[in-house]
Amino acid sequence: MEKVKTGWFDQVLIWREAYIKDSQFMLILSFLVGFSTACAALILKYLIHIIQHLLTNNLNITSANWLYLVFPVVGIFLSGWFVRNIVKDDISHGVTRILYAFSRKQGKIRPHNMWSSIIASSITIGFGGSVGAESPIVLTGSAIGSNLGSRFNMEHRNLMLLIGCGAAGAVAGIFKAPIAGLVFTLEVLLLDLTMTSLMPLLISSVTAAVVSYVVTGQEAIFKFHLDEPFELNRIPYVILLGIVCGLVSLYFTRAMNWIEGVFGKYTKPLQKFALGAVILSMLIFLFPPLYGEGYDTIDLLLNGTTKAEWETVMNNSFFYGYGQLLIPYLVLIVLFKVFASSATNGGGGCGGIFAPSLYLGCIVGFIFSHLSNDITFIPTLPEKNFALMGMAGIMSGVMHAPLTGVFLIAELTGGYDLFLPLMIISVSSYLTILVFEPHSIYSMRLAKKGQLITHHKDKAVLTLMKVENVVETDFVSVRPEMDLGELVRAISRSHRNIFPVLNEKKHLLGVVLLDDIRNIMFRQELYHRFTVERLMTEVPACLKISDSMEKVMNVFDDTKAWNLPVIDEENRYIGFVSKSKIFNSYRRVLVHFSED
Repeated sequence: MEKVKTGWFDQVLIWREAYIKDSQFMLILSFLVGFSTACAALILKYLIHIIQHLLTNNLNITSANWLYLVFPVVGIFLSGWFVRNIVKDDISHGVTRILYAFSRKQGKIRPHNMWSSIIASSITIGFGGSVGAESPIVLTGSAIGSNLGSRFNMEHRNLMLLIGCGAAGAVAGIFKAPIAGLVFTLEVLLLDLTMTSLMPLLISSVTAAVVSYVVTGQEAIFKFHLDEPFELNRIPYVILLGIVCGLVSLYFTRAMNWIEGVFGKYTKPLQKFALGAVILSMLIFLFPPLYGEGYDTIDLLLNGTTKAEWETVMNNSFFYGYGQLLIPYLVLIVLFKVFASSATNGGGGCGGIFAPSLYLGCIVGFIFSHLSNDITFIPTLPEKNFALMGMAGIMSGVMHAPLTGVFLIAELTGGYDLFLPLMIISVSSYLTILVFEPHSIYSMRLAKKGQLITHHKDKAVLTLMKVENVVETDFVSVRPEMDLGELVRAISRSHRNIFPVLNEKKHLLGVVLLDDIRNIMFRQELYHRFTVERLMTEVPACLKISDSMEKVMNVFDDTKAWNLPVIDEENRYIGFVSKSKIFNSYRRVLVHFSED
C-alpha cells in the first residue's frame, strides 16, 4: 500500500496533536498573536506618522491652508480604490465585523484582513481622514488570531478565543495598555470570561504591550502631569460632566447612524466619494484640528496651562489670532467631528471611532471646566484634569464600556491618581446613554438583525443557531381542491400528522391535522363529500427563514404551538420547525459553545 506523503507543516500538526495539549498550545498561540499584533500596530502607526509628516510639516500656521482641501480627498480616493480593486471586500466597521464573525462566521475572518486594514487606514488617516487607527488594527489583530488558529486546526471555541486575543493584543499594543486590552475584549467583544480564557488574553495583552514598550519607550502615549490632586467637593461636577458626556455620546451615535444611512442610499462608489470628499475637505479646511486622529489637540489640552497655549489649537485656520473665539471654535469642532468621521468612512476611507471618542471627550471636558471656571460661584476646576476625565466619559458612552474607558485613559496618560473620578464619570456617562441606546455603536447594527452574541448564555446560543438548520421538509403537502379520499391516500404515504395545504404558487393556505379528521378518515361514503379546503385550519403564525432564533422562540411562546411553518422571502412554503428539534439542537450547540 502506497504511503501518503505529507508536507512539513502537516507533520508539525501531527506532532503537535500528539504531544501538546490544546490548552497548552493555546498559550503558545496567544503569545504569537500578541507579538504579531503588536508588530502590525507599530507598522500602522509608523506609516500614518510618516505620511502626515511629509504632507503637513511645512504648512503655514498663521493662515488657512488650501492643501487641506486636497489631502483628505486624495486619501479617501486612494483608500477606496485600494479596497474596491485590490481587496474587493468590505473592511469598514472593524469591531462590528469581529462581532459578526463571532455570531455568524464561526470565528472565521478572511486572511486579507491581516494586512488590508493596515494599508487602507494608513492612507486614509495619513492624508487627513478624521478617523482613528485603532478599530482597523483591532480587526487586523483578530484576523491574525482567527487565521493562525484555523491554520493549526483549532476548534471553534478556541478560534473565538484567539480572535479575542488578537483584539486584546491590538489595543494593548497600539495604546501601551495591557489591562485596557483585556477589559476591551471582555466588555466590547462580549467574550465569556473563564479561567480557560483569561490566561491567553493576558498573555496576548502583556506580550503586545511589552513589544510596544521595547520599540517606542516606556512613556505613556499622552504626557500628563497631575498638577492639582482630585478633591471630593468636585464630585458633583464630575457627575455632571459624566451626564454631559453621555448626551454627547448619544449625539455622536445617533448622528453617525443617520449619516451612514445617507451614504447608504447611494449605490455607486463615485457618488459616495464625491459626497464624502466635499464634506470632509470643507470641514478640515475650516477646522484643521479635524485632520487625522487629532492626538496633537489632545496633547495640547492635556498639557497646556495658559490661554496662549490653548489658542494654538486654532493654528492653520481662519480663526488664527482670535483667541476670544476659542470656546465657540471648540464647540463647533464637537458638533462637526461626527460629520468628518462619517464622511471619511462613507467616502471610501477606512478608520474607527476610538480616536474620535478620545478626541471629543478631551474637548468636551475642557469646554465644561473652562466654562465652569467663568462662573464665579463654582470652585476652580483644573481644565487638564477634566479634559482627561472627558476622554473616559465619551469612550464609555459611545462604546458602552465603562471599564474600558477607565483603564484605557489611566494607562494612556499614567493618570492613576484620578482613578476615582474616572470611574465616576465613566459610570455616569454609561448610565446616561443607556437610557436612550441599549447597544453600543459597534453592536447596534447586529442587534437590529438579531445577530449579536451577548454574555447571556441562552441568548448567545440562540444567536449561533439558524432556522435553516432546524427546519424539517419531509411533510407531504396537499392541495385545497383534493377530496377526503385523496387526502387519505396522502396520509398513507406520510409518517407525519401535519399536512400543509399549498396552492399552485406554493403559498401556505393552512394545515390539515390528523387528529381533526381521524373520526371520518375511514368512512368511505364521505370521501367525495369533503374537500381539503373544508377540513384545513389556519396556522397560528408563520416563521421566515431569515428570522433570528430568538424571534422564533418568542413566536413559539406567544402562540403556545409546538410546530410552526417556515416560509421564504416570497412567502413560499419551505417546511416546519418543531420545538423539540430546536431543543435538541440547542443542547448540542450549548455543549459546543461552553468553555468548560
